[in-house]
Amino acid sequence: MDDFTRPWWDAAAEGRLLIRRCAACRRAHHYPREFCPYCWSEQVRWERASGRATLYTWSVVHRNDLPPFGVRTPYTAAVVDLAEGPRMMTEIVECAEEDLRIGMGLEVAFREEGGGVVVPVFRPVPEAGPPARPSGA
Repeated sequence: MDDFTRPWWDAAAEGRLLIRRCAACRRAHHYPREFCPYCWSEQVRWERASGRATLYTWSVVHRNDLPPFGVRTPYTAAVVDLAEGPRMMTEIVECAEEDLRIGMGLEVAFREEGGGVVVPVFRPVPEAGPPARPSGA
């Protein structure tokens, strides 16, 4: 966390996911950078992301000796495609390993890590139930 990334961390603490978008070429990117990785413009601004994503790939981690990960094993490390275009490394929560599938719809959630640090994680989008039957049918 530094002065440049502070808006990202502050937004996460408020339950918002931010990305950066270039005013010159209009492409969004993540991780946050002070310049556009596509056209090198410095006309890059923070933008609120929708929080929607699809699962690109994942790996279930069963052993990790680094804090704080060791106490959370197993966990699902993943790469997701944000609706705005960029790919993002994250963690999938609230989903059993056998239910994961490439392309599944995800939504952002936020987890407090302690010390006031909040990180975005993703969970499956709840599936819509069957349509309601009209009364009297």
